Amino acid sequence: MTNTMVTIDNLIEIVRSGGKVKTGVDVYNRKGTLLLEKTVLVEKPRTLEIIKENGIRSVMVNASNNGGLWDENGNQIQFASDKTVDPAPSEEGVPLPTPEKGASLPPSSEQAQFSGDVGQRLQEIEAIKKQAAVQYQKAKDCIKTAIGEIKQDNGRFDINAVEDQVLQLSDFLVSKGHPFSYLNREIFSFDDYLFNHSINVCATATAVVHRFNTHFSRTVERFLSENSGDIPGNVFKAKEKTDHGFRYYYPDEITDMSLGFFLYDIGKVMIPEQLLNKNGRLTPKEFDTIKRHSYEYGTEILEKNNIQSAVLKNIVAYHHAPLFHNEEGCYPTDKDSSEIPLYVKICKLADIYDAMTSKRSYKEALNQISAVTEVFRTYVKKNTMLQFILHAFVKSIGIYPPGSIVFLKNRQMAYVLESKGPLVLPFTDTSGNTLHRSSDPVDLAEQDADPVLAIDSSRSIRTPKEVYNLLPEFLREAAMSA
Repeated sequence: MTNTMVTIDNLIEIVRSGGKVKTGVDVYNRKGTLLLEKTVLVEKPRTLEIIKENGIRSVMVNASNNGGLWDENGNQIQFASDKTVDPAPSEEGVPLPTPEKGASLPPSSEQAQFSGDVGQRLQEIEAIKKQAAVQYQKAKDCIKTAIGEIKQDNGRFDINAVEDQVLQLSDFLVSKGHPFSYLNREIFSFDDYLFNHSINVCATATAVVHRFNTHFSRTVERFLSENSGDIPGNVFKAKEKTDHGFRYYYPDEITDMSLGFFLYDIGKVMIPEQLLNKNGRLTPKEFDTIKRHSYEYGTEILEKNNIQSAVLKNIVAYHHAPLFHNEEGCYPTDKDSSEIPLYVKICKLADIYDAMTSKRSYKEALNQISAVTEVFRTYVKKNTMLQFILHAFVKSIGIYPPGSIVFLKNRQMAYVLESKGPLVLPFTDTSGNTLHRSSDPVDLAEQDADPVLAIDSSRSIRTPKEVYNLLPEFLREAAMSA
């Protein structure tokens, strides 16, 4: 037989006796984690024991794909198929093997089989998602506790506990890039908006600060090198030559900024929830109350907790201040845009983006691609320093963030697995009908990628809720479990 199902116990015994095993198929557990690559020659029983510990009782050996079984002398073992897997009819009526719980999945399963570089990247993404989910929940518990303490103790909370959590969070964000971008966003509920919003803004703004730090510093160094250290006044506008320009932020400063990004909206605790979640237009008086969350309520909470950091005070008080001269609808108005520190402007961009892509009581979540595009169009070509910030923002978020939806030129819709590339997973056919079997992911950066699978930027983006209704079940489950 070309394909032979062999019990894992038999495979372990072959290797323990000095033999070797090569499956010729990738072996995954039910969560989609790759346990054994199809090209690996197994010579130690521990590899197979791990597969057994994952609940797998039998594995397919594909001889047509260089799979096989060999004894200690190198002789091929002819193995009759162990009938541990009962066939079940597929949608087309053709009998297909249905793996028992934990068994390796055939390529026709909804849990797609991926190999090579793409498979490795998907496994890395899955590992990051799991770590990110743990860190996200810890941060969420922390901000919930702090807000609860503020409500119960007249504005006071355990700042040390928050600092410890943010330090862990910042270290994780730096080591993994922007890991929370892989977590699916909440598009149906707004119950935990304030908690989620604080974490999302902290993660995004921290990533942008790091990228800005690197990009801007290299640009200045390159310019100084090319111009013998002399920077003429017309390179950057004079009004931008403040203490907030030409800066390299040191690690301790960025840690302080991350703490500010985490607490920037803390003043909203002092505003009634029915006003924050009002489903309708705010009256001028109500909007005035909302505005006070930053420059009044937020700063009062910092003072009650004896927090003297200028970085935190600036972020909390001015995260709704103007990003460029005469920007409308900003507050407070006691400072010109040139006086607002760059890290505060970064916080504002992150705040705007997350608010746009989150569900609220009065609006649906906007598609991430549309949000990135709108932010870019709003602030592009306003002033030089803002362009550096905007560049860092777009690079950090990605033009096509993970979890966003794109149209391909062949009229399929695809789910973005990773912004690098991007790596996408088509989930509809060319007529817009949901695929019931997973297709292979497509790395659009590959030189030999089919041009009809390129992104069609001329097509309108659907809202996340509309797209969700088109997602196959296995993608829906992934979205809901994140």
